[in-house]
Amino acid sequence: MRLKRILNPWPDAPLPLWMIFPVIFVALYASHFTLLRLPYYWDEAGYYIPAAWDFFRTGSLIPFSTLNNAHPPLPSIYLAFWWKASGFHPAVTREAVLMVAALGLLAVWRLSMRLMGVAPVAFWTVLLTGLYPIWFAQSSLAQADIFAAACTLWGLVYALPSRDRQPRAAALWFAAAALCKETAIAIPLTLAAICLVEGFRSRASARFRLSAPPAKTSPWGLRLWREPAWLSASVLPLIGWYAYHYAKTGLFFGAPGYVRYNAESTLVPLRILAAFGHRIFDLTAHMNLFVPVLMTFAALLLTPRPDAGGHDRPTIAPAALRRIFWLLLVNALLFSVLGGALLNRYLLPMYPLILLVAVSTFYRRIPYWQGIAAFSAVAFVLALFINPPYGFAPEDNLAYAHIVRMHMEGIAALRRLAPGATVLTAWPMTDELTHPELGYVRRPWNVCRIDNFSAAQIARAARDPENYSAALVFSTKYDPPSPLMRLGLYNQALDERYFGLYHDMTPLAIAAELDGTVVWRRDDDGLWIALLRFNRPTEARTENPEAPASDRR
Repeated sequence: MRLKRILNPWPDAPLPLWMIFPVIFVALYASHFTLLRLPYYWDEAGYYIPAAWDFFRTGSLIPFSTLNNAHPPLPSIYLAFWWKASGFHPAVTREAVLMVAALGLLAVWRLSMRLMGVAPVAFWTVLLTGLYPIWFAQSSLAQADIFAAACTLWGLVYALPSRDRQPRAAALWFAAAALCKETAIAIPLTLAAICLVEGFRSRASARFRLSAPPAKTSPWGLRLWREPAWLSASVLPLIGWYAYHYAKTGLFFGAPGYVRYNAESTLVPLRILAAFGHRIFDLTAHMNLFVPVLMTFAALLLTPRPDAGGHDRPTIAPAALRRIFWLLLVNALLFSVLGGALLNRYLLPMYPLILLVAVSTFYRRIPYWQGIAAFSAVAFVLALFINPPYGFAPEDNLAYAHIVRMHMEGIAALRRLAPGATVLTAWPMTDELTHPELGYVRRPWNVCRIDNFSAAQIARAARDPENYSAALVFSTKYDPPSPLMRLGLYNQALDERYFGLYHDMTPLAIAAELDGTVVWRRDDDGLWIALLRFNRPTEARTENPEAPASDRR
């Protein structure tokens, strides 16, 4: 009988999740196909892959080949499992991460159905989330944020609806999210606080109406505290991880420099205020998000439309909307205080909530609402390929893939034009040239490290010309070709003081300062990379020119 129900479901029955997940994964795989074999990018190469590589080789949960910043180990364990099963290769890594991204989009579907119960709304919310440039780019990058976002969204499936919440299931998912990235714990703790406030308010209201509950369900009773207790319990595995980390290293939160950069130097009121302004922009306008957001505000001016039966169309319950608002506010505030860099991937689980509110508003108030949703999807696709007219992190759209390919071409030019050179360069190129496991070289090169290509760092390199015989220089930040969105000298001064803004010298200026020659260069929409040669008698180990990294698959 059960098999018959599976093979012949009711025509109006919702699709089971096990049928939706393969569709989402295949769509993600097809749309990311050209990205799967790319070597590792930026923070992937700087921390997440080395940390997983250390665990894969030695079983150590605490990385030793990269900076120890006390990030929880669940992503490393997951990646090591897939490397053990399928081999250590960027394509294996990216396919494994795509599965996590698909799991996150499946949670978006389930959450949409629980809050709205309308399949077209769920479909468009999933599609817009998957196309939103930040989510799309992070879907195949092995960074902790996509892992934490997927687990967080599943926790919200069980904790966000105003009715039939399942705090125990939510606590398990939130605990997993916190073991992917520690800052994810802010979401269940926020929900726990909301539950307590709502519980006390409901009890106070009941007493005011002279209908107080019996003593056994008093404000101090078990019922009031059960859900907040389960949600708060999701912090326990994270506490256990930090205790283990302290026992092994003597440090709770990792290297002192990492803590100072991300949690101590940020505690400046003016810096927090400036960062909060950035976060509001990130949650309402960045990467063409302003299109559905503005459409939502415009739709709120319209009268709600009835359905075919003359009844009001469903909407997200006010209690759930309040929870979404508080989650957005808390995350904007949290990542205005924590995090030395204003990376938008930190807000990854918030974008599906914004899009769900937008699509549900379209559905309720706009006659041809699916056209508005499709227009938003087109805006997101354009943002994947067209950079905004202001500075941004290249990992927010497909600019990161351009950078990876440019670095591969630069290393190929280095191999061809300066074999055996000692290379002056900056991170992440220093890691790309010295760590073959990152996918750029077969054997390590000798490098001379500088922090970046600002005037101060180039002047420092000029004082020791005997330390290098070639330089591979590149844009370390996206420099918009148009000054349209630059907000003046005061804003630039704030960014330089609090957010690490600096300006790279041009390749020609670097060559002039170091008395070298530009022998190869490539420019691409505000990004550049160049190879400089110097006539110096510096010898180094020679990379095998017959095995270019771009040919290894």
